[in-house]
Amino acid sequence: MITAIVLIHVEADAIPEAAQAIADIEGVNEVYSCAGDVDLIASVRVAAHEDLADLIPAKIGKVAGVRETVTHIAFRSYSKADNDSAFDIGVEGD
Repeated sequence: MITAIVLIHVEADAIPEAAQAIADIEGVNEVYSCAGDVDLIASVRVAAHEDLADLIPAKIGKVAGVRETVTHIAFRSYSKADNDSAFDIGVEGD
């Protein structure tokens, strides 16, 4: 699976509706409304790089109110849970 983070600029009065419309698109895991340089951040997962072309410009980019998207493709994922479980392998508690 390919994970991408999509930064989305949306017209101010369309943020709630655009966020829900994007969240309803297949392949979109989560959509966050946030403060800062962008209005929404979406986490997407697809099977192949070609699927990003179908998902981002053809679907997310066509949602009413969306002005611009910037996509970052993830190479590797890190989390505290993954780190903790790596050290727990084969260790028995006393």
